Amino acid sequence: MDVKIKLSILWVVVMLNMVFADILSFMLPGFLNTLINGETDIIISQGLLLIFAILLEIPILMIFFSRVLKYRINRILNIVAAVISIVFVVGGGTFTYHYIFFTFVEVVCMVFIIKYAWEWKEYL
Repeated sequence: MDVKIKLSILWVVVMLNMVFADILSFMLPGFLNTLINGETDIIISQGLLLIFAILLEIPILMIFFSRVLKYRINRILNIVAAVISIVFVVGGGTFTYHYIFFTFVEVVCMVFIIKYAWEWKEYL
């Protein structure tokens, strides 16, 4: 299978896991009330939400970029995007069982993204 396709599919898996980790978090008892009442450990501001939006956009864009970018920039961008996303996923998560599971799957996928991008040889 072409490396571009592998990378793109792995980014789809990462993105879906990120989405469903957050969706399941909304089902935790009291979670929505905590958000609505502003009783979180951090202040949720528009700036913070913009930062989260930018970080979440990385895997979304990488689904497309992995398919269309040229070899050299594709390799570099996949490695950098995966490292940034790993830091975001691990650093921004919770210690609930479902989130730990999703984080594990996401990190494994991103390690494979780094591996495939790192070992990728340009086609002649």
